[in-house]
Amino acid sequence: MSVPEALIAFAAAAGLLTLTPGLDVALVLRTAAAEGPRSAWMAAFGICLGTLVWGAAVALGLGALLAASTLAFEVLKWAGAAYLVWLGLHLILRPRDRFVIETAGPAKARGDGAWLRKGLLNNLLNPKAGVFYVSFLPQFVPAHVAPAPFMFGLACLHVAMGLAWFAVLIGGTRRVAGLLKRSGMVRWLDRLTGGVFLAFGARLALARR
Repeated sequence: MSVPEALIAFAAAAGLLTLTPGLDVALVLRTAAAEGPRSAWMAAFGICLGTLVWGAAVALGLGALLAASTLAFEVLKWAGAAYLVWLGLHLILRPRDRFVIETAGPAKARGDGAWLRKGLLNNLLNPKAGVFYVSFLPQFVPAHVAPAPFMFGLACLHVAMGLAWFAVLIGGTRRVAGLLKRSGMVRWLDRLTGGVFLAFGARLALARR
């Protein structure tokens, strides 16, 4: 896989992941509805900062392991493949009926810094983000490319896509919130995302160093 091919594949998978509603989307929508766009943007920046922290931690740790150890590559490959397949099956077989967005916004925070910290902690305290990056990022690293900087670059690309999606969420809070509350839309997104995770889990299982 060449670098352009890796970037295109990652952008497609990460784009779908970005669109699928989760904790980060809920926080931004609730904040935009309850506190206004400025506070929502600060929460969004905090979330993206948390993503960069996870990306840097995974890139540095996995970069060193993958460069030095064939055993580490094999262990990570099978563990990551199993996790992605489990996640994909769960989304396909048990999709959510609806995406719940609390109408009474989050507890009021004081100042932009408080909302930035709230978004940051919302991301950093979610261990699923780290586990997902551990299993997801390494399979998009082309051969003969330094793993650590490339994986961090992928995390930066994911952040850029997240910021674009947050702009849509904040700009059209009511319309987007109403769309995500439709059961058919959420089930479709979950099942589509589950199919992508299954495909990447199988691809990871078949990968060779």
